[in-house]
Amino acid sequence: MKILTIDENNIDQEHICCAIGNDKQNQSRAQSKKAWMKERFKDGLVFKRFDQRGKMFIEYMPIEKAWKPICGKNYMVINCLWVSGQFKGKGLSTQLLDECIQDAKSKKMDGIVVVSSTKVKPYLTDKKFYIKHNFEVVDSAPPYFELLALKFNRNANNPTFSDNAKKGMCSNKKGFTIIYSNQCPFMEEYVGLLSEILKNKKIPFEIKKLQNYKEAQQIGSPFGTLGIYYNGEFKTHELMPEKKFEKFIEEITK
Repeated sequence: MKILTIDENNIDQEHICCAIGNDKQNQSRAQSKKAWMKERFKDGLVFKRFDQRGKMFIEYMPIEKAWKPICGKNYMVINCLWVSGQFKGKGLSTQLLDECIQDAKSKKMDGIVVVSSTKVKPYLTDKKFYIKHNFEVVDSAPPYFELLALKFNRNANNPTFSDNAKKGMCSNKKGFTIIYSNQCPFMEEYVGLLSEILKNKKIPFEIKKLQNYKEAQQIGSPFGTLGIYYNGEFKTHELMPEKKFEKFIEEITK
């Protein structure tokens, strides 16, 4: 297999791994993600995948324009590294990570940074993978986030989570707040589902869609792509099935 770079020249013809399928639902997911990507290429977004049909890709961009509440200069931020299904256990994640490392070095960056967690969490790559590849934990944020960095320049300042990320708060102090972006192709329909559940339960809620990286760098969720808050406090970044979200609501609204 070869690694293919998706850019403004081929994005309309190529699939983007995490939303594969010709049905209307997956087409809609892919369109929202591709629209987001097209606006980010000018900011240095890189998306690489293997040239087969499957979930095997890495997405990254410079820290200065990253859609996460991370502070620092001259680092590359990994948005997502995902290899799943039959392709796991074949060293493909390492190959994709190496692509990012070589790219960052060629651009004379000081290192690479990624958000992970103290324990394995959905939608966050296990930090053991990064530790194995010489990343180090350089910062943390409640309730479970860790910031890992692979430094090429040992004299460079460590990247950090922003103050807002460490506080894990949002401005709305009543009910639920869901803050998201189309960096993930599943977000529009997922947020719509959560909205219907909260509406049916007559629970107050507020939805905010991030419009640019400056907004994303001010939020309280280190995950960036999604943050679910209750009474102003960050609770989770996880995309949950309907029944699990209903149970989640019951537990935190007791």
